[in-house]
Amino acid sequence: MDKLTQYVRVFNHFDENGDGKISSSELRQCVEVIGGKLSPEEAEAVVALLDVDKDGLVGLDDFVMFVEEGEEEEKVKDLREAFKMYEMEGCGCITPKSLKRMLGRLGESKSLDECKAMIAIFDLDGDGVLSFDEFKVMML
Repeated sequence: MDKLTQYVRVFNHFDENGDGKISSSELRQCVEVIGGKLSPEEAEAVVALLDVDKDGLVGLDDFVMFVEEGEEEEKVKDLREAFKMYEMEGCGCITPKSLKRMLGRLGESKSLDECKAMIAIFDLDGDGVLSFDEFKVMML
């Protein structure tokens, strides 16, 4: 089953009256079913936050955008953790030396020149090191 089909199934579960929109009361009901609680004010605030077209309801597009943003945030969080493993010198970037050291720990022996060449491929600003943004481009 592809992602969009999964999103539609979850969305339809929330959309109890089948009108193609999730209201604050429908959101509250679904949260209660899974054992949570939302006050009417909290549910309205969540709907307002997700409601891109400002019609007071969450449409499928709003829902998909929200879910995908959450997945993107999780990816960035994971990438930050990976970046910290390679960035060992406290400079906020991956240097050829720190790359060589980490690759060595992973069982892959590379020379400093090879590490410089690897970094140069993704070094967008030409400073000889990888910032987090450059690392993110490389990994995605």
